Amino acid sequence: MRKIVLMMSVSLDGYIEGPERQIDWHLVDDELHRHFNDHLRDMGAFLSGRVTHELMAGFWPTADADPAITGPMAEFAGIWREMPKIVFSRTLERAAWNTVVRREVDAEEIRALTAQPGGDLALGGAELAAAFMAQGLIDEYRIYVHPVLIGRGKPLFPASDNRADLRLAETRSFGNGVVLLRYEAAAGAR
Repeated sequence: MRKIVLMMSVSLDGYIEGPERQIDWHLVDDELHRHFNDHLRDMGAFLSGRVTHELMAGFWPTADADPAITGPMAEFAGIWREMPKIVFSRTLERAAWNTVVRREVDAEEIRALTAQPGGDLALGGAELAAAFMAQGLIDEYRIYVHPVLIGRGKPLFPASDNRADLRLAETRSFGNGVVLLRYEAAAGAR
């Protein structure tokens, strides 16, 4: 059975973006990008909300045509283009780049998707993550904590009445100060 894996970068004070949607504080160097590529290349699909999808689609389809980008970034451009994508949006009519649009997070549909053969499913976006969390659909949390305090912005985990018991599965620090905290959902959570 495929897993739903939430992968998000977050500031030390818990934000995924600044108040004006800034993500310029992300410290993604070649080492961290290679790590992302190693993990993402075997995924079965990217699951994202409209905002995250449009941000990705606005850069990655042609990023490797820029001679100034690094090798790991160019490699990710190919991974992103080729990977099947599901974008959850009530407003987006269609999307390019191997993308299917879904209107709602339907737990039965997601469970059927995870029962199919293939790689795990990479989940991105705070609002979409909250919808998946509310239905107990996240199997693994890969949180990349960046060594910066941004003070305010969009939190990764909004206030909620839902509790998720987790088990620490891995920690890893990178040369740029980013720390991976990888948690698995408690047995039987889904």
